Amino acid sequence: MKKINTVDDEIVFYEIEDFKHYLAANKQSSSNTISSYVSDLNQYGIFLRTYERIYDVADIEEEHIRKYILSLKRRDLSNKSIARKITAIKDFHEYLCEEYDIKNNPAADIETPKINKSLPVVLTREEVNMMIDSIDTEKPLGKRNKAIMEILYGCGLRVTELVDLKNEDIHMNEKIIRVIGKGNKERIVPMNDMCVKALRDYRENERMNMTTSFKPYLFLNYQGNQLSRQSVFKFVKKLAEDNGITKEISPHTLRHSFATHLLEGGMNLRIVQEILGHEDISTTEIYTNLDKSYIRKVYDQAHPKIEK
Repeated sequence: MKKINTVDDEIVFYEIEDFKHYLAANKQSSSNTISSYVSDLNQYGIFLRTYERIYDVADIEEEHIRKYILSLKRRDLSNKSIARKITAIKDFHEYLCEEYDIKNNPAADIETPKINKSLPVVLTREEVNMMIDSIDTEKPLGKRNKAIMEILYGCGLRVTELVDLKNEDIHMNEKIIRVIGKGNKERIVPMNDMCVKALRDYRENERMNMTTSFKPYLFLNYQGNQLSRQSVFKFVKKLAEDNGITKEISPHTLRHSFATHLLEGGMNLRIVQEILGHEDISTTEIYTNLDKSYIRKVYDQAHPKIEK
């Protein structure tokens, strides 16, 4: 195995660089996921080299991994953070066994700590409507901001999906949006009438004045360039504060609210899963915990002994 000898190297072990390309090409992982994996594995590699004098991944043993996990616990990291790092380590060693013919997987018996899933923050319908209605569309970027809110809540998009939308992804007549989600997976999301109206108003009366050159992205900043995720975060947070909402708000809160309100309205869990682009339905099921009345309703409709 090739060794890298200086701590200043961007990648501690060259196999991490190979794993990075594997995640992108074979797993089609998002750039954020890949960046997180590389960061976690570099920290792991620096620990092994600094404290265990490991310079070759073939020399890593289970006890080295357990010592690293103990060091994480001493830093008072949350179980969630530790679990994420362990997942990266386990996936990395599985990759090494497959691609480098390493016989022993030192991470095979390492257990991931259990994480207590906290329920996401959700806005009420009244709070969402209050935020959207408070946007002055006569002010600069007002039409854009209203369209952003309508899509975040009306379509349940992730903020990265929102800023990556291109004009060609919007199909007004069919009332659908083509979304490229995690893992570069495509899905079709329906739009409601308010989304269509807000988007049309933005595109026809504001966006055309925001740039003099061709820009494929739907949402632009005041300079006429692609809108950033950070800008959307700041805008949504300030909008909530301006409306006296004290909950911890982010663009993802609107996605949570969208899913919760659909389920409360009686939409099938599988359909919500499809719209949100969740790979595992257990991710979608967390929203059913937010409203026990939904579970009662589904139970009453499905159980053969319940009088209809």
